[in-house]
Amino acid sequence: MAAVVHPSAVVEPGARLGDGVSVGPFCHVGSEVEIGDGTSLGPHCSVAGPTRIGRGNRFVGHCAIGGEPQDKKFQGERVELVIGDGNTFREFVTVNRGTAGGGGVTRIGDRNWMLAYVHVAHDCIVGNDCVFSNNATLAGHVTVGDHVILSGFAGVHQFCRIGSHAFVGMGAFVNGDVPPFVMVAQQDYGKPRGINAEGLKRRGFGPERIAAIKRAYRALYVAGGSLDEARAKLADIAGDSEDVRLLLEFVNSGERPLLR
Repeated sequence: MAAVVHPSAVVEPGARLGDGVSVGPFCHVGSEVEIGDGTSLGPHCSVAGPTRIGRGNRFVGHCAIGGEPQDKKFQGERVELVIGDGNTFREFVTVNRGTAGGGGVTRIGDRNWMLAYVHVAHDCIVGNDCVFSNNATLAGHVTVGDHVILSGFAGVHQFCRIGSHAFVGMGAFVNGDVPPFVMVAQQDYGKPRGINAEGLKRRGFGPERIAAIKRAYRALYVAGGSLDEARAKLADIAGDSEDVRLLLEFVNSGERPLLR
């Protein structure tokens, strides 16, 4: 099925539209843009390139996708944005391309929900099945794992990492790495507030897995020792838990301090 382009939209020569793509009123699609089958652009969306968008994505309206990075070091070099399949981008979402110094690409995975006014800055890497609520914002070079929830007005500092299955509460400002499974709440800057137990249950985690993650959380945040002591305790727990091994690997890597 051929792409359907509204008469008021502008699709520049060189753009590649897959089968069943819909381009709504007053959209602009740049020449170095590739849009996969079944993706729809609602009214007033702009997509600049180089940008590659997968299948079955939905851009509701007024989205600005693939714009230049908001970085003073950017000098017009060729950088790109890559978006996977089945994502939803609500009104006024903005996603920027990468920078040469940050790897050259911003990447968003599959089946994510980006609600109104979300911003994903240059060189961010977002996994699969995440929900970013209204006005959630990622600064540059942020890495987000799978099944992460950012609540409304949450903000993440540049170069931070958010581990898989983490939950960041409304209005929390994150200026350190958030390990997998951890829940963060607002208090000036975001502070850990337990694990995302309810989210884990919804995704099929059994009682034993959740209990091991809780023990790991207590070792890292409640026991009161140094980070090295916490690492040693995590290593003991990790012997019986793949989830805790994942958490320990996260703690042992990264450029930003751990949020504690």
